[in-house]
Amino acid sequence: MRGKSTNSSRKSGMTTANNGVEASGVSQVPLLDIGRGNAPLKEEFMAAFEAVLDSGRFLFGPDVFQLEETCAAASHAKFGIGCASGSDALLLSLMALDIGPGDEVLVPSFTFFATASCVWRLGAKPVFVDIEPTSFNIDPTRLQEQITPNTKAIIPVHLFGQCADMTEINKIAQMHGIPVIEDAAQAILAEHKGQRAGSMSLAGCISFYPTKNLGGMGDGGMLVTNDEEFAAKLKLLRGHGMEPRYYHQVVGINSRLDTLQAAALNVKMKHMAEWTELRRQNAMRYHELFNQCGLDLVLKLPTETEGNYHVWNQYTVRVPRGGRDSLRKHLADLKVGSEIYYPVPLHQQQCFAAMKEELAPLPETEKAAEEVMALPIFPELTAAEQRHVVSSIAMYYGIEANFEGKARRKSA
Repeated sequence: MRGKSTNSSRKSGMTTANNGVEASGVSQVPLLDIGRGNAPLKEEFMAAFEAVLDSGRFLFGPDVFQLEETCAAASHAKFGIGCASGSDALLLSLMALDIGPGDEVLVPSFTFFATASCVWRLGAKPVFVDIEPTSFNIDPTRLQEQITPNTKAIIPVHLFGQCADMTEINKIAQMHGIPVIEDAAQAILAEHKGQRAGSMSLAGCISFYPTKNLGGMGDGGMLVTNDEEFAAKLKLLRGHGMEPRYYHQVVGINSRLDTLQAAALNVKMKHMAEWTELRRQNAMRYHELFNQCGLDLVLKLPTETEGNYHVWNQYTVRVPRGGRDSLRKHLADLKVGSEIYYPVPLHQQQCFAAMKEELAPLPETEKAAEEVMALPIFPELTAAEQRHVVSSIAMYYGIEANFEGKARRKSA
């Protein structure tokens, strides 16, 4: 759906003040600007790094233990276990559950690869479940039909910063005696009915990949749990299963969070509440701007599910089928960043082709993969930059974006 917009009307729109693209004074908007967020903290980072260098404790230094405590507290959990990545956090949680060949783990197909790859690596089978189309999270009504005697775990993903329906997921899991592991990689500080992401199951898995809301300067991850015995097992597994030194009770992996990463994350952790609120404000501003332009009638805007506290790792709109790629090209021409999370569902990945005949239908997953487009939402994003983003999209659809009044379609 592009109305009557043509190449000539686009060119005209770029120089029309009413459209807002040139008038905003903004020349480009990146999808993410990590440097902008880190720059004000440079002195704090350098002081923290210098302290680590002086201590010589590059593994399991005090910064690691501090981060474990603060992440656990922030997640309303008792224990935090640092590890090398969010992917390893998922792997360790399944290892601690003794997941292996012959076992099945229920996961969404519309998510990052690690959610399913950690299952596959242990010789178990990821069973893909369809999503709820509004939140993009695993649909609890589809879980029941996928449970078999071989189902040994459920991994709901709190995608884009919004919690899955853990109330219903936990009801189903408890009915069958199946443990739940939360993939909270994108959702630190998110809430469902007053409970924090990571605290509503046996364990939660957090990622510190640089693009996450709490992003490090490289890879890093964290597990949070309220189960003391499970926490002890996770700590054992992350260090080769070694306890005491050079004595191995089980076969673990090498998955330590290094002290330099923890030091940087401790600096950033102090600002998380403020940054989260800025993300929420940016999401609300997008809603208002899209509504003012009438673009809410063209695009499907993301929503915050009732009872949830969304932390907006991504602001993901749905573009009518067939128009997304050309819209993204138009935005790229105007130097507006966008991305597709995720263009190919996991059940359609080549590495899982052998499972094709066993798959249940996943229509909502496949539709989402064809329609989703993420827009800039980082905390430092300005109101002028957001107007530039929305004006650029409005131009594509032949709409003059007048944020002081009502938008109108351009004449042919």
